Amino acid sequence: MLGPQVWSSVRQGLSRSLSRNVGGWASGEGKKVDISGIYPPVTTPFTATAEVDYGKLEENLHKLGTFPFRGAVGGVCALANVLGAQVCQLERLCCTGQWEEAQKLQHRLIEPNAAVTRRFGIPGLKKIMDWFGYYGGPCRAPLQELSPAEEEALRMDFTSNGWL
Repeated sequence: MLGPQVWSSVRQGLSRSLSRNVGGWASGEGKKVDISGIYPPVTTPFTATAEVDYGKLEENLHKLGTFPFRGAVGGVCALANVLGAQVCQLERLCCTGQWEEAQKLQHRLIEPNAAVTRRFGIPGLKKIMDWFGYYGGPCRAPLQELSPAEEEALRMDFTSNGWL
């Protein structure tokens, strides 16, 4: 993976050639490729002589430039335990290029997802699973059950987005 300093210099060097109109690429014909501000996980291609293969790197960056979303790398899909159909629907919308619908759904999923990952973590996920009719079960030590105030905040994260 390219380090921040190396990536910055490569990006500066390539951005002049990549920001012109791209021709001959099936998915990018007639589009401008702008890689400013993008730091995707890119493996550095090497030649047989252990030199950086800048041609292959540029080809990979051209491909990355055709992606409509910037910054998405993967997901921690704890939310899929209770809103699995909606998480799968988000993926389908993205795969079929329905970006406006995907964005609307994503915005409704952000707050509940944050609640069951970073805000309330496993205790929050277990509680919401119980509310959705699944078996979340009790928390194992050292985790503590949610307090009544935390339960109310969790409920609000899901009701304010129309899921409860």
